[in-house]
Amino acid sequence: MKKFFVLRPGTLDQAVQDITNMVDKEVDGGVTSVWLLAEVDHWNNEKERVVVVTENCLLVCKYDFVMLQCEQIQKIPLNFVDRVSHGNFSFPPHSLLSREGEGVRVYWDRSREPSFSSRWNPFATDYPFITFTYHPVRSVNQKFAALCELQNFREALTTAAQEAHTRKPIPGKANGVLVLNQPLLIEAYVGLMSFLGNQNKLGYCLARGNLGF
Repeated sequence: MKKFFVLRPGTLDQAVQDITNMVDKEVDGGVTSVWLLAEVDHWNNEKERVVVVTENCLLVCKYDFVMLQCEQIQKIPLNFVDRVSHGNFSFPPHSLLSREGEGVRVYWDRSREPSFSSRWNPFATDYPFITFTYHPVRSVNQKFAALCELQNFREALTTAAQEAHTRKPIPGKANGVLVLNQPLLIEAYVGLMSFLGNQNKLGYCLARGNLGF
């Protein structure tokens, strides 16, 4: 566990400060909660993320805990969020992949399905949902356990999204958030790179020998 750069004293606090400083209060609203989670993409790749819930948006941040800089932010308006599913992960019957544990999946366009080409493109970014699971450091201490708690994240996100729907309803779109307890299907069949990447935690900032990345 000591290899995770996020565990180094002051590192997470610096990340939270850097990211919250980037929040546009005029557009995003105030920050309501901050979480340390892992994103699971449509090819079962796991990636370290700092997740910020504001009054109006869900911010999913790729943060470099080695260089202490935010590399990318995905912004999802909360009044677009229409479904939150939670449950264990599942795969198609003939898939060679597996994943233990549970996750939370956030949808913002329930009427749109990923295209065939996107399903087979490991770099596709046009999926109308995002999936999270527990960060590996959640068992380190109570502070990280609270930051990594999926159920509390789901409840905080759902509440914020419901309030955003009330404040800023979208014409022609059903308002409110549907919360479902169901398996989270990952439609991937083979994935040597995801297996090796997840086994070696390549989606996390780790100290690896004399290197850190």
